[in-house]
Amino acid sequence: MNVLVLNCGSSSIKFQVIATDEARIESDSDRCLAKGLIERVGSLALLRFEVTGREPVCIDEPLRDVRAALERIVRWVISPETGIEGVRSVGDLHAVGHRVVHGGEKFRESVRIDASVLAGIEACVELAPLHNPANLKGIRAAQEVLGPGIPQIAVFDTSYHATMPETAYLYGIPYHYYRRHKIRRYGFHGPSHRYLAYRYRMMLGVPKEKVNIVTLHLGNGCSACAIKGGESINTSMGFTPLEGLIMGTRSGDVDATVLEFLAHKEGLTLSEIVTMLNKESGLLGLSGLTSDMRELLEEENENGDRRATLAIDAFCASIRRRVGAYHVELGGAQALVFSGGIGENSADVRRRVCQGLECLGLEFDERRNAGLKKGQAGLITKDSSRLKAYVIPTNEELLIARDAFRLVAGLPLPGGSRRRPKA
Repeated sequence: MNVLVLNCGSSSIKFQVIATDEARIESDSDRCLAKGLIERVGSLALLRFEVTGREPVCIDEPLRDVRAALERIVRWVISPETGIEGVRSVGDLHAVGHRVVHGGEKFRESVRIDASVLAGIEACVELAPLHNPANLKGIRAAQEVLGPGIPQIAVFDTSYHATMPETAYLYGIPYHYYRRHKIRRYGFHGPSHRYLAYRYRMMLGVPKEKVNIVTLHLGNGCSACAIKGGESINTSMGFTPLEGLIMGTRSGDVDATVLEFLAHKEGLTLSEIVTMLNKESGLLGLSGLTSDMRELLEEENENGDRRATLAIDAFCASIRRRVGAYHVELGGAQALVFSGGIGENSADVRRRVCQGLECLGLEFDERRNAGLKKGQAGLITKDSSRLKAYVIPTNEELLIARDAFRLVAGLPLPGGSRRRPKA
């Protein structure tokens, strides 16, 4: 089965075409046939298309909206000139898997999209006003462009964390606000954390119920997850993706009273403060320079910029605090897993996060850490280390494609009662 995986933002679309089926899942041999990204949808868009194993094609052309962008993707995917293996017409795309950010409490697992599912996603818009509307536009565009004959599947960022206990997801505020408005921690980056738990057990050959690890998805958005028995029992992001670790432009944890204080001292509205916490804080706010970790490391190394160092150190400290807390919550984690753009590619950040975790039994290995190449998975602690640390590149799109296949084929999702698929 060829699955078109879509991740639609407000002005961008990321996509992959993944070949998967039951045999490929069992042998872990799913294949990414092609991938791409369209940015600046609504104006002169930037397009990057790539067939696996070939050089990417980068062009720009005007695309007025999400539907026009998706039509452009489909034309490229099915074009004979593109030459994607096994894809010559729209009929060769057997399903579409959509990343949907917020599923609230209604969607505890991936679902096949129908009118009631669309209504449920719309009902979650107030919980994710920046994300769910864009996801809905992508779903509707795919339905219009590809027609009713191609199944559409929704895979939610929040669903992996549906296994968190009340003690983890409830805030210490009057309970009736949860009952009335569902104010609680939901968690995000679910497909990434779920993939990391899966890949970890495949690498080590351990059953799902023996997986007790802390996973770190570190990119422009960052989150940590405590995984016990292969399931999420706590995660750092909360009611929205703002809570938790220091991120590229997001503040992470902040005393709520700061909002009232800033409103009084600076004359800011609540909306302006929330925008500041989401878009002007984190690495950008602390450094005063950039939200890009690569640029901050360059500034530190080349110019000795104090604020760049401060931002990096605060970022790493916020991660260590969460790792320590989750280590206790798990009753002793087996491993720490780094992933995401920063976690996979920055040996310096991994080193700085691991420094100070010796009390948990982590023995860092400088040679292994520095020797890992881009896209490579591997151990970065010594063999004698009680708490191991690994780098595992994430692959959220793979899990979306697998869930799409299972739902179309009528197979149970992971954790289903009939059998437990691999991931």
